[in-house]
Amino acid sequence: MAIISPSILSADFVNLERDIHVCKDAGAPWIHVDVMDGHFVPNITIGIPVVAALRKVTDLVLDVHLMIDRPIRYVDQFCASGADYLTVHLEADTPENIHQTLKNIRAKGVKAGLSIKPGTPVEALEPYLGECDMILIMTVEPGFGGQSFMGDMMPKLVWLKEKLASVNPECLLQVDGGVDLRTAPVCKEAGANVLVSGSAFFKSQDKAAFVAEVQK
Repeated sequence: MAIISPSILSADFVNLERDIHVCKDAGAPWIHVDVMDGHFVPNITIGIPVVAALRKVTDLVLDVHLMIDRPIRYVDQFCASGADYLTVHLEADTPENIHQTLKNIRAKGVKAGLSIKPGTPVEALEPYLGECDMILIMTVEPGFGGQSFMGDMMPKLVWLKEKLASVNPECLLQVDGGVDLRTAPVCKEAGANVLVSGSAFFKSQDKAAFVAEVQK
C-alpha cells in the first residue's frame, strides 16, 4: 500500500486551511509542503511561518520539501515549526553539510529526507542511504507544479530499492512530479511507497476516489 501526499503548491493559497481539510476528508494521511527560495529553484513559495500555521490546523503528517540553498541554515526552525518529515536536496550544499543537515534533522526528532533533481545520478545518494528516513526522486524539474512526468526516472527507484534492502530497509521512497492515476502504478511498481500529487489531486472531481486508487 502506498501513501499519498497532496502538494499544497496546487491548493488555493487564499483558503489553505479549507484545502487541508479537503485533503483529510478525502482520506489523505500526509500533506506535501513545497518550500522554494528563488535561488535553488526559479520560484518562491512559502516559508517557516506557513508551516507553523498549518501545524496548528491539522494533525496530518507535514511532509516538508526544502528546495532551498544551504538548508543547514534553516532546518532547526523548520523542525520547530512542526514538520514531521523534512527533505533537503543533495545538490543544495557540500557533502559535509548535507551529512550534518540530515544529522541535525534527526536530532530534533524529525524524519530526514534527501532528494535529487532529475539530472543527478542516483549513485550520488549512496553515501547518505543509512542517514535517511525517506528518499525523494523528482520526476519533474523542481520549481513549478503541473509538469509532465519523467518516466525515465524509474530506474533510480529500482536501484534505490535494491540498495536500501540491505542498508536501510525502513527508508521510504517518495516520488514527486506528474503523479496521477496513470503514472502512480508505474511509480509503485518501481518501488515507490509515498506519492506526491498536486495538480491531479486538486483537479480531481472525486478526491476520495483518487486517494483510494493511488493508495491501493
